[in-house]
Amino acid sequence: MRLFCIFLMRPTSKLLAKQVYRVNQIQMTAKTDRLFFVDAMRAWAILMMLQGHFIDGLLDPVFRDAGNTTYNIWLYFRGITAPVFFTVSGFIFTYLLIRVPQSGMENPRVAKGIRRGIQLLLIGYLLRMNLGGLFKGEIYDSFYLVDVLHCIGLSILGLIGVYVPTAKKKSYVFPTVLVIITLVLFLFERVYKDWSFAFLPDFLANYFTKANGSVFTIIPWFGYTTIGAFISVLFTRFKNYRHLYPAAISIALAVGYLLIYQSSNFFEIVYERTGFNFLKQLLTNNYLFIRLGDVFVVFAVFMILRRLMTNKTVLKIGASTLSIYVIHFVILYGSLTGLGLYRFFHHSLSPEIVVPGALAFMITCTWLSLQYNKYELGIKTQISSGLAFIKTQAIELKELSIPVLREVFIRVRIFLRRIFRTVRS
Repeated sequence: MRLFCIFLMRPTSKLLAKQVYRVNQIQMTAKTDRLFFVDAMRAWAILMMLQGHFIDGLLDPVFRDAGNTTYNIWLYFRGITAPVFFTVSGFIFTYLLIRVPQSGMENPRVAKGIRRGIQLLLIGYLLRMNLGGLFKGEIYDSFYLVDVLHCIGLSILGLIGVYVPTAKKKSYVFPTVLVIITLVLFLFERVYKDWSFAFLPDFLANYFTKANGSVFTIIPWFGYTTIGAFISVLFTRFKNYRHLYPAAISIALAVGYLLIYQSSNFFEIVYERTGFNFLKQLLTNNYLFIRLGDVFVVFAVFMILRRLMTNKTVLKIGASTLSIYVIHFVILYGSLTGLGLYRFFHHSLSPEIVVPGALAFMITCTWLSLQYNKYELGIKTQISSGLAFIKTQAIELKELSIPVLREVFIRVRIFLRRIFRTVRS
């Protein structure tokens, strides 16, 4: 239609062409603000998590050969999944949080974030419930163990806890605090890793130590969330910079290279000059900074391919990570019922079965999630209607039963008085 107008109005065609160009630029800017590559990263991370959990849980230990190149490549990429997922979660939440013009507690995203964090914590505990134990009046110890959802929910609350007191201070305070938290958690991980946190009740200690069987702990993983929040602050501050992506890609690749290949050498030099014992402990396993370097490289790759990351299905998968996680937990680990694939095929399958099985598992979980999202509104409406109906019936039953119960109570009291008089006489 715009081209048709241009041909009709030849004298002002250049002006119209400029107007059309500006409109298109505005539309492109609106699309760019959404940062499709981050949604694609989240989709990639959740799919990597699906296949990682499936293969790790069901592959026979006989085939876990450290000398096998293919297995080592898979193992390395599996190790990247959680850092990317936590970093992207912190990025997305903070990006939405600081884009709002209000600041501090006036920011509506704060209340939404608190609700979201609590929701993730509750879902995390719900997935670890066992109906068989509940019917017996017993809650198993596994219910209190901490997993990814617990940590992400608590991380969101933690980011809010950092944001609220710093939001109205100098603009550099919030990102500086985020970087400091990451550095402290990563630098001292070898120190606090062996702490038992015995002074805390087990259900709280499980957030800080794996001694009781927790899969993830809030420390050090909160450090990836805070660095993701820091990156989102940078993206927000420089979103109108003309060469944003070339600069961001170059910086991400450079930082990734330094963290992966040079961070251990750097810490060794600093240790030799300072003698700080925590650096000596860090050098025994510098995995946190190396994995952070991997995260920066992944960011760079997805930014390079950002123009290919607008596929609707990919974006839907990136926006459906919670439902995908819940579905995969039920199918693989048998949440609530205990009847999952993990129970029947735990560490028993060969690569010929587990690899295509992982692909089928990814497709199944994703398809079920997308189907749920398609009918989510209707499902929630039906549930709300059902709960409203139950509430209405309960109120009506209460109103009807009060007179009946009152009459029964009066008759029972009269009956008991007669019996008492008879016995006394």
